[in-house]
Amino acid sequence: MINISSIKTHMFCPRSLYIQTWNEQEKQNDFQLAIEIKKLKIDVQDLIQKNMRKIKKEMGITEIENELSENIDSYIKSNTNAIVSMNLELQPEQINEIIDNTYFNIKLTALKIKQAMNMYHKDAFAITDMFFPNCMYSYLLKDQQLELIGICDKIEIIDGKYYPVILKSSNPPLKGVWDQDAIELVAHAILLEEEFETEVFVGFVYYEKIDERRPVVMDVNLRKALFEVIREVKEITENKKLPNVKINPKKCCKCQYENYCMH
Repeated sequence: MINISSIKTHMFCPRSLYIQTWNEQEKQNDFQLAIEIKKLKIDVQDLIQKNMRKIKKEMGITEIENELSENIDSYIKSNTNAIVSMNLELQPEQINEIIDNTYFNIKLTALKIKQAMNMYHKDAFAITDMFFPNCMYSYLLKDQQLELIGICDKIEIIDGKYYPVILKSSNPPLKGVWDQDAIELVAHAILLEEEFETEVFVGFVYYEKIDERRPVVMDVNLRKALFEVIREVKEITENKKLPNVKINPKKCCKCQYENYCMH
């Protein structure tokens, strides 16, 4: 089975997937760390949702921010300590990024909640669904025919339709989404279609740094691009084919395999 995480790595750089595939222990540790960080971010969002239910329409922005922030610090601290205790290499800058993004999103959410409460003249409890629709988190999806498996960060269910959502901590492009994010999203969409016998026409990439969800249409061209990537991934992971890559200094300096790469 091909894990969607392998597709993500391939979209970053096929050579990094090659090195990662044949260095299994490091691959497992990196994958587990990514899962734990995603789980922490999702749990923090769930805590913010619970805190939101206590907000009243007469509260000011600062008071709303304080309510949304309740128990956030202690939760992040206890969970990052738990991740470190698993012998996973969670770096201090990763922890700081989680904290900074969380509080930036809380400030933006507070402004949106205040605006919505003023508009509808209701407390936050009555408009929670506007910000947190019915959804499933960290849902395992797989398709035996495609030999594809992955965990979708979030699946929103609105009026009987399913919408995959993936969370990204990277900087977004000025418009739209990055190609690699679109490919990852359509992979989840196809698995969703198989799992729930439905059609998925739209998914969303949520860029945490700007607290913005950007839609992606699951069209034919995007689906074809995914199948081509799956073919290339199989060549690397099953046939041990060494891919040719174009050197990109800005990208290479961010790669954990820079010192091992054979470019």
